[in-house]
Amino acid sequence: MNKNIAFISLGCDKNRVDSEVMLGILAERGYTPVSDENEADIVVINTCCFIKDALEESIETIIETAKLKKKGRCKGVIAAGCLAQRYEKEIFEEMPEVDAVIGTTAYESVADAADRILAGETGIRIVNDIDMQMDEKNAPKRVISTAGYYAYLKISEGCDNHCTYCVIPKMRGRHRSRTMESLVEETKQLAEAGVKELIIVAQDTSIYGRDLYGKPMLHELLRRLCQVEGIEWIRLLYCYAETLTDETIKAMAEEDKICKYIDIPIQHGSDSVLKRMGRRTSRALITERIGALRAAMPDITVRTTIITGFPGETEKEFEELADFISELKFEKLGVFTYSQEEGTVAAEMDGQIDEDVKEQRKNYIMELQKNISAEKCMEKIGKTVRVIVDGKIPEDDIYCGRSAADAPDIDGIVFFKSDYEIMSGDFADVKINEASDYDLIGEAVY
Repeated sequence: MNKNIAFISLGCDKNRVDSEVMLGILAERGYTPVSDENEADIVVINTCCFIKDALEESIETIIETAKLKKKGRCKGVIAAGCLAQRYEKEIFEEMPEVDAVIGTTAYESVADAADRILAGETGIRIVNDIDMQMDEKNAPKRVISTAGYYAYLKISEGCDNHCTYCVIPKMRGRHRSRTMESLVEETKQLAEAGVKELIIVAQDTSIYGRDLYGKPMLHELLRRLCQVEGIEWIRLLYCYAETLTDETIKAMAEEDKICKYIDIPIQHGSDSVLKRMGRRTSRALITERIGALRAAMPDITVRTTIITGFPGETEKEFEELADFISELKFEKLGVFTYSQEEGTVAAEMDGQIDEDVKEQRKNYIMELQKNISAEKCMEKIGKTVRVIVDGKIPEDDIYCGRSAADAPDIDGIVFFKSDYEIMSGDFADVKINEASDYDLIGEAVY
């Protein structure tokens, strides 16, 4: 019997890795991955509920997908991931069309759940202890769902930070690092499969190894990964200023394969707001760490994210944030409005801000950042940058790709012309001739 499986992976790139591992486990059990849900016998939705919008998207996706059971070949719907972990009882009560719920530390049971559904069983609940360590032997089974020349490497699970606005520790558990040996082995397999760009992710990347080795060991992991033949770029996401060590900065500066790029979500620039957020950092510490990065790597791209409208955020605190952004001039910056999440400390705080005020403040910061970004992009005119090619726009005969300063899906694009045909996943040297607010335009040089 041919058994088709389709995946809908919502939320972050860490979820994507979980989905890829689940696909690998299912493929080993004889399931065939398909991209069209209409052709699937089982559809797995790897859900997210980090903020309200993500929760609503997950619920809507489940409801829409369940309709396939009435009009197509679909025999079962599995809800996995964060929503499943947090609201497993409510899912069965409110959405009886869901056949199985799999928590964040139970994805290794996805093939068992699919088999049970095809055997006629429903109401399957597999939710384990959120602090459970996952079996590292499953990671190399991944079915890569990205373009093939880049992939994410999730180096740890869970988070110990307990920020007052965040529900992740309740869904993902405490911080648990994977062993260096398993990560190096998985990276070798990714390289053999054609991956050239490795993107390091976790809930909190910079404390990698503290639980296993007694201190943060991200620097040592990075140096080992740089030795893997075939990997040409290594990119760091989700580091925290307060745990970013000098050793990591030194490794980034010394290793040619490591992109001079780092994502450090600061969330705010006012010490009083950071304290209410439960962040273990300060404006001064953030400034010092970013200064250390720029001193070691003058060409580094620093990306961050911030939250506007946190409970009690005064005009003065917001002005402090805007001043901080103007002062540090982050190369890349994303803005979210505060989302009041059930079960968090911040949700019960006094001084909840009106949605329109949150949006106004967000728009102000975005406009401020647009000007900073445009200035940074203009500085690259006349320079030659190395680009990994993501594709071609046939009607315009223009290639598009990313420089080392651009992570996939979240940052800018380099558009360029070439006299020679270039394949996706290839590298090209591009001279920059023009710049927009976020993107660059140029031509390949040989």
